[in-house]
Amino acid sequence: MYDQRFFASKLGHAALVSIAAMITFALLTTMQGAAPADVMLVGMAGMDLA
Repeated sequence: MYDQRFFASKLGHAALVSIAAMITFALLTTMQGAAPADVMLVGMAGMDLA
């Protein structure tokens, strides 16, 4: 379904970044033992939009 051409495209890169963000979020939630909403609020507070 997904081949090398897909992951070489901008959409493929965005998909990989999204997957990495979800994995990071899950790991941080597990490591901190906090509720997912708490972790999301802390992450959003430090986010800077360009």
